[in-house]
Amino acid sequence: MAITIQDYRLPHDTHNLYEVNFFGDNIETLVTHDPTMVSQWLSDIESLNNQSHHRLVIGLDVEWRPNNRRYKNPVATLQLCVGHRCLIYQLIHSPHVPSLLVDFLSNQNHTFVGIGIESDLKKLEEDYGFGYNANAVDLRKLAADKYQMEQLKKAGLKNLARFVLEKEVEKPKRVTLSRWDYTWLTPVQVQYACVDAFVSYEIGRVLNAAE
Repeated sequence: MAITIQDYRLPHDTHNLYEVNFFGDNIETLVTHDPTMVSQWLSDIESLNNQSHHRLVIGLDVEWRPNNRRYKNPVATLQLCVGHRCLIYQLIHSPHVPSLLVDFLSNQNHTFVGIGIESDLKKLEEDYGFGYNANAVDLRKLAADKYQMEQLKKAGLKNLARFVLEKEVEKPKRVTLSRWDYTWLTPVQVQYACVDAFVSYEIGRVLNAAE
């Protein structure tokens, strides 16, 4: 299998750890609803980046329970990925949003990358009141400009991954439309969410999104 996941089954009710293998890249993935754990993860990322002196590129994605006609569901998870570290923050189950996360997203030295990232950030702002001033780059436009191919502006993550990374990413509807608001996400959901954020990061890195 080109993409696999290992569940470490930690004995905690606040968080769990997974290792997702994406075509040989091992991604350490933290799943949590605990603001303290989120703050610690962000602090670690900042600390590692300060040592490298590079502008930080972050893959960003969100998931939510599919809407019905009468009700728009809020964002359930926020995924952030830097290098081989991924955070899946279960916002919908979090008692509050840590100030460190708000500051992290508003830091203009950080470049957040994703597909349709502006609409993701808009939904974060509408549902939780943060994300409105993030320095965001839509990978579709970036790829279209880099390769001088206008049609890439309409590409999804699956097609961009194939074109830029030469990797196949599966996005089965049964996972896309699953219950992202569950207290405990399934390993299949964790793998899906992690891969989305990691692939966004990788495309951003390859295309020099921070330039």
